Amino acid sequence: MSGKTANMKVVEGSYAVAHAVMCCRPDVISAYPITPQTHIVENLSQMVADGELNSKFLTVDSEFSALSVLVGVCAAGGRGYSSTTSQGLALMNEVLYNVSGMRLPIVMNVANRAIGAPLNIWNDQQDSIGARDVGWLQIYCEDVQEAVDATLQAYKIAEDKEIRMPAMVCMDGFVLTHVYEPVELLDKEKARDFLPDFQPDNILDPAHPKTFGAFADPSAFTEFRYQQFEAQQKSMAKIEKVAREFEEVFGRYYGGLLDGYYLDDAEIVIVSLGSVVGTIKDAVDAMRAEGKKVGLLKLRCYRPFPVQALRKALKEASVIAVIEKDVTIGCEAGLVTDLKASFYNSNIRTPIIGFAAGLGGRDITIKDIRNIVAKAEAARKGQQPEFEFLNLRTEIL
Repeated sequence: MSGKTANMKVVEGSYAVAHAVMCCRPDVISAYPITPQTHIVENLSQMVADGELNSKFLTVDSEFSALSVLVGVCAAGGRGYSSTTSQGLALMNEVLYNVSGMRLPIVMNVANRAIGAPLNIWNDQQDSIGARDVGWLQIYCEDVQEAVDATLQAYKIAEDKEIRMPAMVCMDGFVLTHVYEPVELLDKEKARDFLPDFQPDNILDPAHPKTFGAFADPSAFTEFRYQQFEAQQKSMAKIEKVAREFEEVFGRYYGGLLDGYYLDDAEIVIVSLGSVVGTIKDAVDAMRAEGKKVGLLKLRCYRPFPVQALRKALKEASVIAVIEKDVTIGCEAGLVTDLKASFYNSNIRTPIIGFAAGLGGRDITIKDIRNIVAKAEAARKGQQPEFEFLNLRTEIL
């Protein structure tokens, strides 16, 4: 983070993100309140009511409607924004596919929360990881400052004429949405210079009638999907470029697709994403002080999945431990599965073990990270299962 400035404030994470959205100047904000996303949209509603933000704020009957409204907004040439979490994101599922298939660059903050049943309002990342195949870009944030900055970056990436894909900016619910911490709020003029007004090149226009996403028969459907796939692949270079452009203007850089911490000589590498990265860094510092060659790879961009960048960053590791706040019922968890798949056709044969951790808001502590490193050391000798639920309470099973 840069040094203290006039824009540095101690604010709630949700307010900081709402302020960032205001600096992005959406034409329409459409949302339905759901914990722990609520404060983001409440703040935006207040900004519109106070005349601070010149946008149309629409209160709708559901998350399905919230995103459906933005399909029309964006197809007609407007910049759209929404925010949701958990069951709300699940309710949007049909529309998520439509948005990406129609190549509409909507940006949405996801306040990551467990998804029921059983009902749980605390943080994990099952909601957005479960939506990894809907065609949206996904950026995961370590802290509030990154969530602020990634929101502005996401619009610049999504609206690029070569990309034209929607984006989720994922921030851990409560852990980041409700925390108060020092944040450098975006300067409105700098943000305007960094993110120009939306310039769509294909919109609904009564003078030139056309349809969006209406019908594709077998002779063309594959090509539509290929274009989406190709746009996601192209977006990797754009994500890196925008991250560097942002650094030039605002002085902050988080990595583009990923970021390494003590990776150069690391024998044991932990791979993770989201706010738990901060805890892992503290654990790595402590173990480094003890002479242990432990490092961290923070995955910032989960979709598109940066296969080549991951191979390059992890090729020297002796063992890799993946910590993630989700589980794929029936097949380990999302990130560890994708990481193993990305190594399959390479010459990297590093042992990879996975941990489903922090589900439903359970704490992940430095002690837990130390235990995971010990298990990673055992994995090098073939003495550790490939996947486990961290701190499983067998006494209540």
